[in-house]
Amino acid sequence: MAAGPPIVSPSLCGKRCGERCSKAKEEARCLKYCGICCKECKCVPSGTYGNKAECPCYMNLKNSKGESKCP
Repeated sequence: MAAGPPIVSPSLCGKRCGERCSKAKEEARCLKYCGICCKECKCVPSGTYGNKAECPCYMNLKNSKGESKCP
């Protein structure tokens, strides 16, 4: 049976988003949106890119243009 998404407490969002955004071209922007998504979803996908299926809430959040909100 597959495990659920890795639950992240709000206090760990900064650390997990730091890992997620470590290779981002616009790191400050990545950290901002990752933090918003982490706090709402209590989840941050593993790695620095992709893997969003690990956290469906994170994957499905959209901005006002209908694009993915979360890095």
